[in-house]
Amino acid sequence: MTSINKQLLIVLVISDILLIAASLIFFDIKVLWNTQIGFISATLVMIASMISYRRMVNARVEHNVITMDDSKDVIDKLEDPYDLYSEEVKEDENDEKEFAEVVKEEKKKLKENKRTLFQVLKDTKAALSIYRLGAYGVLILGFLYLNRHGLLHIPSYIVALGLPPVLIVTILIKNKENHSQDTIK
Repeated sequence: MTSINKQLLIVLVISDILLIAASLIFFDIKVLWNTQIGFISATLVMIASMISYRRMVNARVEHNVITMDDSKDVIDKLEDPYDLYSEEVKEDENDEKEFAEVVKEEKKKLKENKRTLFQVLKDTKAALSIYRLGAYGVLILGFLYLNRHGLLHIPSYIVALGLPPVLIVTILIKNKENHSQDTIK
């Protein structure tokens, strides 16, 4: 287990213990059920997402697949996704092409850019991983359980759902900042 994984696990366990204590001291058992089901299911979703994303990135690195186009700046991609305002002017010999010909050429270009089913499945492998589907299943079943038994307390459930993503992102950002400061020195 890497140090960042240990750190994530320790912070999540400590925050869950504090959440249990706060639920028992300040609230009733209904809030405890909501916080625990929400916290555990959100934690599972976050961990499953991280694992599936890590597997996808490692597979792409292993197969030397690069999906980023460095020819355009990120801001240019956002502001001008179809390259309408590029500085390079494309000169056509026949500026007076008929509209039907232009439409046919554009349709042909779109057909050439279509992705195969295999390419789409390869890219969605992380989104459809068994870990993530199972974690989302736990999330849905937990919500349905609370709702069916009349235990659902929305504010505590929402707080518990939001806590793990905030904790994990905070730890990852701190780790990245520490890592970048270490490489500068």
